[in-house]
Amino acid sequence: MQVASWLPRVELPFAALSRPELLQPLVEPEPAAAVPQVVAEAVPAYEPPRAEAAVVAPTPRPKIEVPRPQPQGRMAKVEAAAVDAETPVAPPTPVAPPRFALQLLRAGACAVLVELPTGEPLQGRDPAYLLLKDLLRAAGLPDSPQLIGEPVRWPLLARGQIDQGPDAALEFVQSFVGARLEEQEPCSCLWLVGLPAIRFAGEADADAYNRELQVEGLGAAWALPGLELLMDEPERKRELWQAMRRVRQRWLAAT
Repeated sequence: MQVASWLPRVELPFAALSRPELLQPLVEPEPAAAVPQVVAEAVPAYEPPRAEAAVVAPTPRPKIEVPRPQPQGRMAKVEAAAVDAETPVAPPTPVAPPRFALQLLRAGACAVLVELPTGEPLQGRDPAYLLLKDLLRAAGLPDSPQLIGEPVRWPLLARGQIDQGPDAALEFVQSFVGARLEEQEPCSCLWLVGLPAIRFAGEADADAYNRELQVEGLGAAWALPGLELLMDEPERKRELWQAMRRVRQRWLAAT
């Protein structure tokens, strides 16, 4: 009958135990050809490796500098001091010595420190000396002043390492005039005629023209424009005469 196996519908008494796998329902196996087909669909077809493309490096982005905040307060001062300490200090620029020539005179109760326009002592026929004589007569003083010492010419030396700047010139002129005046009778007023005389004896400037000054160590002084300036600009004489009317009482009272 071609029966491979059979199972009883009921349990037979005193029968041998049946094998468990025979009791499970038969499952028909899937066809073997389906597995390769599924695997073929899941796995892509083989392709030969291609030549690697040249790798292009990315272009670097420009670096952006972010300004750092400057230190403030005490730290800023400390850093600034550190920078100043490291910075080399340049030597001071030498100042050219001033150039002038002065002559000290005595006219009655006044001493006159006058700028020499040519650097040489005033002569009797010089226009500058004639103008000075006119000023002395208008002031009520003798018009033939006496020389006191030699002219002061600055700089003292043509060469050398001695300081001959403005400060040295100021100290020298004041010392020279003070020493010469101590050898004379006391004077009521010191005339400072010309900008060099005003600057290096009276410690003033052109703003002091026609004004009275009080110079330490030299006493009362009167500042006048230079003789050449008065000849080049005659309009200055009017202001000079007006100032003289006020100042002349100082030495007229002493005579």
